[in-house]
Amino acid sequence: MRRVGAGEKPLQTVRDQVSSANPFRPEHITPNPTRKPIPAHDEKQGLTYRDAGVDIDAGEALVEAIKPLARSTARTGTAAGLGGFGALFDLRAAGFADPILVATTDGVGTKLKVAIEAGRHDTVGIDLVAMCVNDLVVQGAEPLLFLDYFATGKLDVAAGKAIVSGIAEGCRQAGCALVGGETAEMPGMYADGDYDLAGFAVGAAERGHLLPLIDVAPGDVVLGLASSGVHSNGFSLVRRIVERGGLSYNDPAPFAPARPLGEALLEPTRIYVASTLAAIRAGTVKALAHITGGGLIENLPRVLPQGVVAEIDGAAWAPPPVFRWLAFEGKVAATEMARTFNCGIGMALVVAPDQADEAARLLTEHGETVLRIGRVRARNGDEPQCQVLHQDGWI
Repeated sequence: MRRVGAGEKPLQTVRDQVSSANPFRPEHITPNPTRKPIPAHDEKQGLTYRDAGVDIDAGEALVEAIKPLARSTARTGTAAGLGGFGALFDLRAAGFADPILVATTDGVGTKLKVAIEAGRHDTVGIDLVAMCVNDLVVQGAEPLLFLDYFATGKLDVAAGKAIVSGIAEGCRQAGCALVGGETAEMPGMYADGDYDLAGFAVGAAERGHLLPLIDVAPGDVVLGLASSGVHSNGFSLVRRIVERGGLSYNDPAPFAPARPLGEALLEPTRIYVASTLAAIRAGTVKALAHITGGGLIENLPRVLPQGVVAEIDGAAWAPPPVFRWLAFEGKVAATEMARTFNCGIGMALVVAPDQADEAARLLTEHGETVLRIGRVRARNGDEPQCQVLHQDGWI
């Protein structure tokens, strides 16, 4: 079932559309003389969509429940009262003169299994938005609009509302409008209680203002922004460690005993949009890397020119307790930690040496914990483009 978004009027319900435009009318059926007549219709015997496992009423109830959540994300540029099969956005009204559009898509991965087993669904929507908009901002783009896809075997309205409330909260943090989405109830496709999420974000940057810049050079400084926790990658390994340790998600977290393990692991991914856009607009940023799967080792090289290396000092920060616990409990080597998890750094920035202090000041003003974690140097041959040194203290 399609869901209306910020600024939209609701469409007809599925029931209205079927009743008004159903092509399968009796007069369209050609009788088959070789078949026995079908007995008169009996409501007790006739099947319904609900009998097949799809509850249209539940879908409509979810739409009604989340309308105010979507409206709460409206922003300049959102076209109001349009309805129809898609959402519109006015780039000129949003202040763009010659924009380049940037689009991203992502999911939350098996962190959803932790949410399902812990019975907590109100934060994974924030993760969904974060994974998309953090990828937008590293290209210098301002997030504008967001759409989601929510698929499940049997629709639970309360869980669905909690999920979308998190999506709306993520959109508000990122400054983008939740303009639509799809709820797919697909019996037989998912185990009881399971669901999956996908997100889609569109942003824009003025032509000529995209990142990374081409002048990243030896001597540049690498700044790191602290993560809020594991974020949304590496959870297949996290779940295996929890399982091998014989732990329940309701048990106290070994690394944060005042919180249940599930709640602590579900700490939502930090959204870095407001802080990094401030630094970008001040002209202090050459490149940004969102540190997700692959860690610093695989993500920083994605924004570096071929002739340089990011040399990271692993002693410049202490990984948060959750990472130390994962490394100890799972006997995970430091090198494996560095290429699997963010290890405490959720976003990395490359800045000129004379801009490092100003960039750090702006980022700190916007609530970030900023760490000077490394430098850019010339590359020797085909050596790896990101090297994390001094990891001994990580485990």
